[in-house]
Amino acid sequence: MLKGQKALVTGANSGIGKATAIALGRAGADVVVNYVAGREDAEKVVAEIASFGVRAAAYEADVSNEEQVVAMLDRMIQEFGTIDILVANAGLQRDAPFTEMTLAQWQKVLDVNLTGQFLCAREATKEFLRRGVVPEVSSAAGKIICMSSVHQLIPWAGHANYASSKGGLQMMMQTLAQELAPKKVRVNAVAPGAVKTPINRSAWETPEAQEDLLRLIPYKRIGDPEDIANAVVGLSSDLMDYVVGTTLYVDGGMTLFPGFATGG
Repeated sequence: MLKGQKALVTGANSGIGKATAIALGRAGADVVVNYVAGREDAEKVVAEIASFGVRAAAYEADVSNEEQVVAMLDRMIQEFGTIDILVANAGLQRDAPFTEMTLAQWQKVLDVNLTGQFLCAREATKEFLRRGVVPEVSSAAGKIICMSSVHQLIPWAGHANYASSKGGLQMMMQTLAQELAPKKVRVNAVAPGAVKTPINRSAWETPEAQEDLLRLIPYKRIGDPEDIANAVVGLSSDLMDYVVGTTLYVDGGMTLFPGFATGG
């Protein structure tokens, strides 16, 4: 499905990023696995991707650092030849009640979750536009998949920084999609709901926590990272060539506001 394409997945040494990088490799893409810490984990992901007969490499870079992002994209273009797919996935949480949230907590989340995606998308787009469409590879000059969250839509008390970063990401994604579509660059987002990842372990690892969480999910199961990865692979392929500026919610129906299922 993605044979011959070159993909970069940020924050790809664990969780959703790991599953996505592996799924892209399984679909035939060569994959750069970005990480900011945990090189051993990143190398394990690389080894699994390489087992599919494609190229893979681990690059260390802090996506909120402009110099490191520029260097990472330059290195990828030099070593892999180009980039066709960017999955801007790296993200984090620094939770606190609003009146106790520090400026550092606020800024760190915005720096990684929003500015990091801006920097990676900007540098990838430069290469997309330089190279243009290569019809035998893809109908598009490039694909950007922004990893968002149901919290670009659903407010989340105690997480003002995280929800704000994802709300801002939605508008950034749509604006980039509008601006870049005439140049044959497709920009979309995937918005996961509750997914079993290390970042939210406390929300699902005990039976009590899981029961509380399932009340918010009409489909009555918590997602797996592979659910998100499959959505990214689809959006990255020419099967979705006419999908531009869209957020694909992969959430078991969480954004259906299940509290209203019985009349509110």
